[in-house]
Amino acid sequence: MYSENLVSISWSIIIEDASLILGFTKELAIFEKAEDEVIATVEDIENNLFCKNATTKAVICTSDNKQIGLAVYFLNFSTWLGKNGLYLEDLYISPNYRGAGAGKRLLKYLAEIAVENNYGRFEWSVLDWNEPVIKFYESIGAIAQSEWIGYRLEGQSLSDFALSKI
Repeated sequence: MYSENLVSISWSIIIEDASLILGFTKELAIFEKAEDEVIATVEDIENNLFCKNATTKAVICTSDNKQIGLAVYFLNFSTWLGKNGLYLEDLYISPNYRGAGAGKRLLKYLAEIAVENNYGRFEWSVLDWNEPVIKFYESIGAIAQSEWIGYRLEGQSLSDFALSKI
């Protein structure tokens, strides 16, 4: 285990971190019982996270110079608030480092970004079966948004709809 005060966040990730980001992403997918859904490649990460006009950012969490987790996020916009918000796409901490503050440190860092930039919200989603993480989020004051149901178009359904005649 490690001491929380030894956890640091690297916001200056470099393109060589693309394979690390993809590795953490695959570990997260295994945990979420969805490993077959990860089709991203290192090149996808390099071309989209590190391009000139990237809309998504990542930060890496370290302890004793060992990379132990990451957060991937992007900005969204609330028309009701008239402000940007920060949306956390992925938060992942390696199993041996869970429960000792690394996830909380990453969330705090992202909250600091939101406050410093006057964003109106900091949002994310969690799988409904992940009770330990739900309790963790509630312990920091996060509130579940139960009145909203998420929808998604992807793959063939997305293509079919985009190409449909209406």
